[in-house]
Amino acid sequence: MVIFFKSEVVSPPFTIYMGVDKHENEDLIKYGFPEDVWFHVDKLSSAHVYLRLHKDMSIDEIPSAVLEDCAQLVKANSIQGCKMNNVGVVYTPWANLKKTGDMAVGQVGFHRQKEVRTIKVEKKINEIVNRLNKTKEERQVDLKEEKDKRDRQEREDQKKLMKEEKKKEKLAMKQKQEQDELKHYTSLMQPDKMQSNKDVDSDASDDFM
Repeated sequence: MVIFFKSEVVSPPFTIYMGVDKHENEDLIKYGFPEDVWFHVDKLSSAHVYLRLHKDMSIDEIPSAVLEDCAQLVKANSIQGCKMNNVGVVYTPWANLKKTGDMAVGQVGFHRQKEVRTIKVEKKINEIVNRLNKTKEERQVDLKEEKDKRDRQEREDQKKLMKEEKKKEKLAMKQKQEQDELKHYTSLMQPDKMQSNKDVDSDASDDFM
């Protein structure tokens, strides 16, 4: 079961989601999307919250209001963190999450520490949490199938892109060839390289004389 929220503080809105328990979180770690950003309370137990970025958006382009929504949601879903002030929240691209066999269920590390960001949440803001909870929706999701479906679409998009690139290359080559032929034809038509029938006849008359 996956819980979905809508961050509607900007337009278009963003989708935020998290697993209902640590086992669901394991699947989210395993079957996340490259455009997902993972959020967690630093050094404390909390929900694993994911933000789905818009197409071609980087982690550093997340609107501050959306970032605050995610941080507040993580804090509110931390048994210890929800009672504390000035809580640190870490976030990083899904692709940077590292999971090894010796880690406990729900535990995760990072491939590159430099890709991990940290923000401070001074206190819980009930207005934000309540607003997000009004959009809350629980759905049964086959995460593996969703990931496979997304990967298939990505491959199809790549194939289309490559086909378009090849088409553009062929068109560019054809245009270059036509331009080269035109330049060659134009050089042949230059006056100093041309002879008229009169010139030919005159040359022939001189030879005859």
